[in-house]
Amino acid sequence: MKITGFTFIRNASKFDYPVVEAIKSILPVCDDFVVAVGNSDDNTLELIQNIDKQKIRIIETIWDDSQEMKTGGKVFASETDKAFQAISPDSDWAFYIQGDEVIHEKYLESIYASMQSWKDDKMVDGLLFNYLHFYGSYNYIGVSPKWYDHEIRIIRNNKSIYSFRDAQGFRKGENEKLNVKPIDAYVYHYGWVKEPGTMMKKAINANSFYLDKNFLKRIKAKGTNGNIEFDYSSIDSLRLFTETHPKVMEDRIHRKNWTFEHDISYNRLSLRYRGKIFIKKYLGINTYYENYRLI
Repeated sequence: MKITGFTFIRNASKFDYPVVEAIKSILPVCDDFVVAVGNSDDNTLELIQNIDKQKIRIIETIWDDSQEMKTGGKVFASETDKAFQAISPDSDWAFYIQGDEVIHEKYLESIYASMQSWKDDKMVDGLLFNYLHFYGSYNYIGVSPKWYDHEIRIIRNNKSIYSFRDAQGFRKGENEKLNVKPIDAYVYHYGWVKEPGTMMKKAINANSFYLDKNFLKRIKAKGTNGNIEFDYSSIDSLRLFTETHPKVMEDRIHRKNWTFEHDISYNRLSLRYRGKIFIKKYLGINTYYENYRLI
């Protein structure tokens, strides 16, 4: 069984993406790894080059910054597809990881076993992961239904599969959902854990790929004189994270230089989200968004 990891990245240092940790977290179960490194304003290319010269293959890309590709974040899917299409035909599975996602080492053995189990079952297009979305600091997790709780991160090396919308998940053929098997493993998503000033810059930059005119009205910011920071207090509901983080994140967590505290009893979930939680918990009906088909 051959497994190839793949991802895309641009301006990793500028916006403090833990892409090195992301790649290293799944590298032990990958035979090789394809990284689409976009035209950057920082040392992103050098960062990727210094991870593992034996396993990692870099393809340098130029992002399409046209208005069409910035609608709905289409360029993210395009860059994902560039990396996926560069995977050798002899690979069985393609393990996707985004630049702010990390896999805990405690799951690697079971992830590998799952790929081995379903390798020859062509009905299985991919494997479905659980998600933990960290927010504000490494101590809190978002619990609102606005956070997606599952997504596909391992897909069969079938080139009819492609990245969907803004690269959150995958589809095949004519907009068909993938057939997936759920696995007992979590993706640790750190996209909302940054120094507040950097978080604000990252949020503004990310929004430039969606062209959402109301974006800045919906988020809170604080500061003056050009030193604008993201205000993490605008979150609706969080819970404490009391387990361990992946080992590859230890140095980054140690370097954390800001403080965020949140009263977990504070809950401002909308009636819509409260209803979704109630229906799922007590009626067993999932009304959350699902970009896949369980088999």
